[in-house]
Amino acid sequence: MNAYVGLDCARIWEADLADLDQCALIDAFVMARPDSTPFHRPAWSRAVMRGAGASAHYLVAERDGRIVAVLPCHEIRSRIFGNALVSSGFAVGGGILGDGSGLAGQMLSLALQRDCVVTEIRGGDLPPGGWDVDDQTYLGFARDLAEDDLSELARLPRKRRAEIRKAHTFGLAYKTGSGINARVMHYRVFSEMVRNLGTPVFPATLFSEVLKSFGKDADILSIFQGDEVLASVLTLYHRGTAYPYWGGGTKEARSWSANEYMYYALMCHARAHHGCTRFDFGRSKVGSGAAEFKRNFGFSGEALRYFHRPVRGRVRRDINPSSPKYKIFSDIWRKLPLPVANLIGPFIARGLG
Repeated sequence: MNAYVGLDCARIWEADLADLDQCALIDAFVMARPDSTPFHRPAWSRAVMRGAGASAHYLVAERDGRIVAVLPCHEIRSRIFGNALVSSGFAVGGGILGDGSGLAGQMLSLALQRDCVVTEIRGGDLPPGGWDVDDQTYLGFARDLAEDDLSELARLPRKRRAEIRKAHTFGLAYKTGSGINARVMHYRVFSEMVRNLGTPVFPATLFSEVLKSFGKDADILSIFQGDEVLASVLTLYHRGTAYPYWGGGTKEARSWSANEYMYYALMCHARAHHGCTRFDFGRSKVGSGAAEFKRNFGFSGEALRYFHRPVRGRVRRDINPSSPKYKIFSDIWRKLPLPVANLIGPFIARGLG
């Protein structure tokens, strides 16, 4: 893409994610902004591109030789759901970061060039130009961490404290890491959980590439009862905030209180080993069991704002797994043997990013 001057007189160009110097400059801009997320980092764009095969387009606005805004985008292509240009792909956040109103227009132009059905921006301020706003579907859950482990336990609702104490009596333990063993255990647990929910699993390469790209800013925490793994979560760490992103438990996890113990252990681990002062529990659909679980952990939900704009008059795509149109598909998927679901799932899930 050639650079051009936007409506706000900024020069807009597309970064070369293979250029380490460009990525370092962009990363410095992102890390300096308190409103940034890990999904704005070039590391996320590269990981999604390599791990899920989604072409990345990282738009940058520059004024007087200085970066003033960025907009990371991914092409999500699917014969089932249609093609979309998304900021950011496979993320719950993204959007325009900084002062660059011309970026939204350039995203639309790029979507036309790439034959995308719609454009989607997940988070940030409302882009100019008649974008549809959805603030009714998802809630985000985040709050500050307590100063120490005991204070964290004390601030949890009574029932959650009881579950965590019960987990201690069961002799549960946790391990952290990002090596091959941690990745295999995490994928085993996560793929089983999403199959049980009736949802295709993402490619294992996506998780591996995220861990590789983020380095010390990502890890896996897994809960064990003896040698049996019950629950596991992959977490991103960004500007003092822990983002537990891909996590879940086996069918047996509930009877061992493993999910409650996992997130409490992660809060303690994030504070002690990553210097985190805040915990972002991620998004959940309004009215869902996941949203209720987070509320029962002492988190309040705040509406997330997503923006959509059809291309050439086409309608917005529906990729919500809770949508009534997918109920029959989800019911069938839950009954698939796990090896079959893990074989087929990634080919479908690549189009859900």
